[in-house]
Amino acid sequence: MKARFLVSLAALLAPPLMASEPVMFCERPLVAQRVAENTWMVEGLKEELSTSNCGHIGNQAFIATPSGVILIDSGSSPLFGEALKALIAQHASHPVRWVLNTHHHPDHFFGNAAFDEAQHLTLTTTRELMARDRDALIDNVERLTGRSLERSHIALPDATEAGDITLGSYPLSLYAMSGHSGGDLVIMDHATGVLFLGDMGFYQRAAATAHTPGLQQWLEELSDLSALDARIAVPGHGPSAPPHTVLEQTARYLTWLDQRLSDVASEGLGANHALAVEIPDMFSTMALTEYEFTRSVMQLYPRYEARLLWDTQH
Repeated sequence: MKARFLVSLAALLAPPLMASEPVMFCERPLVAQRVAENTWMVEGLKEELSTSNCGHIGNQAFIATPSGVILIDSGSSPLFGEALKALIAQHASHPVRWVLNTHHHPDHFFGNAAFDEAQHLTLTTTRELMARDRDALIDNVERLTGRSLERSHIALPDATEAGDITLGSYPLSLYAMSGHSGGDLVIMDHATGVLFLGDMGFYQRAAATAHTPGLQQWLEELSDLSALDARIAVPGHGPSAPPHTVLEQTARYLTWLDQRLSDVASEGLGANHALAVEIPDMFSTMALTEYEFTRSVMQLYPRYEARLLWDTQH
C-alpha cells in the first residue's frame, strides 16, 4: 500500500509531457524556465509597455503542488493570462488554484481574469493601491499597448496579511514591503529556497521608481531581504539569479541614483543638471538605464528639492 501511495504521489507531481506546439503571445513564444523543483518562471521582455510587446514586460512564476498551481503575478492583460494558462498546463498536472499578486502595477495583475476559478490574494495595502489607481492604470496600458481592456474583467484580489500561509498543503512565507510601490509582497518558498521578489528586485534592467515612497526606505528593505536564507531569486523584471546578485545590483543602482539627486539638490541646481551625467560603467549591462534614470529624475527630483528646503528652514 505504501509503495502504491508513493507511486501515485510521484505521478501527481510529475509534469506532463511538453506539448509540441509552442504557446505564442504577441507573435513570440512564451517560455517557462525551471528555477527549482516544480517551480518555473516566465521572463518578460526588458522593455517598457508598447504595441510591439503587447505588454509582456514583467515576470511571472508558478509552483506546481499536489493541490494545484500557485501563480505569482499574472501579466498585463486577460489575453496574456490565457496564454500563460496554456503554458502552465504544459508543465503542471493541475490547474491554477491560487494567484498571488506582488504589487499594483498592471503588468503584474491585469492577467488575473484568465484565472477566475482561482483564489486571488495580495496584501491589504496593495489592494488599496489597486483600487485607487485601477482606472488610470487601465487607461495607460490601453494607450501604450494599443489594446483595449474590459474594465469589468480587471477585478481586485482578496486581501491577506504578511506571515506564514498554507495554500492547500503547501507552506509559504509572505513579507510585507513597500519600498518599490508602497505595497510590495515578497514570497519565500522555504522548501525550494526560491525568493519571489516582485519589483522589489530588478536584475539586468534599471529599476522603475515612480511610486516609491523613498529610495532610502527601499534600500533598507533590500538589506532586510538579504538576510533571508534563499537559494535563487526571481525578480519582477530580468532573469533569475542568486539572491545577493539581484539585491546588490538593485541596491547599487538605487544608491547611485539617491546620491546623484541629493548632490544636485544640495548645490541648488535644477533637474536638468541632475540629468547631465553619464551613467556609470557598472550599470552598462542593465537595460533601460537612460530611460529609467530620466523618468526617476522627473518623478523624484522635486522631493529632493523640497526636502532640502525643509532641512534649511528647520
